[in-house]
Amino acid sequence: MSLATITESITTQAGKNAPIGGILKFDFGDDGIVHLDGSGDANLVSNDDKEADCVISTSTETFQKMMAGEINGMMAVMSGKVKIKGDMGLAMKLQSLVG
Repeated sequence: MSLATITESITTQAGKNAPIGGILKFDFGDDGIVHLDGSGDANLVSNDDKEADCVISTSTETFQKMMAGEINGMMAVMSGKVKIKGDMGLAMKLQSLVG
C-alpha cells in the first residue's frame, strides 16, 4: 500500500467522522508522513511533517494489515509493531479512522 493510498483512505474516513480533538501524525519512516489535524471544525489530512499531539510510528505494511482487520491495533502496539508517543487518548480514537 502506497503512502498516497493510505493518505486517501485516512482522508475518506476522517471526512466521515467528527473532528478528533487533536493532531495526529502517522510516521511511516522512509515511506513518509500522514498528518491529521482534527483540532478545528474538521479533520484535515496532509503529508506535511508538522508537530502533533500524538505520533504513531509503524510500517505501511502493518498499517495496511490493521486497516484490513488482519492485525488488532492493541496487539500491534503490544508486540512493538506500532509505537505511540504523546496523547494516548487521541490514539484510542483511531479505530474510527482505520475501520
